[in-house]
Amino acid sequence: MPQLIFKGITVDKVKKISAPLVQELADLCNCETDNFTLEIIHSTFVFNQDEVPGFPFIEVKWFDRGQEIQNQFAKIMTKHILSLGIPEVEIAFTVFLESAYYLNGKNFE
Repeated sequence: MPQLIFKGITVDKVKKISAPLVQELADLCNCETDNFTLEIIHSTFVFNQDEVPGFPFIEVKWFDRGQEIQNQFAKIMTKHILSLGIPEVEIAFTVFLESAYYLNGKNFE
């Protein structure tokens, strides 16, 4: 169920890395590739009264898998983003509690 939300990265760039990225992350998380959702947010960034390119930022929403897996997850994502010629990227994790996450009215606890 990891949800990856991309900002400041084009749809075409995310498409280029989507298959190998998701496969590597699925292997790490020991889950199927169809558990992942990739969303690209279209935003307009403004600085000093001008439109500017967005800073690459990825938010990962998921269930806690421990610090070591999270660190490896971030390294894998960073490797794929940097392979696009993007010089740096920030990644932030939001952890869902299983008791607060519902599918069809039933929580995951």
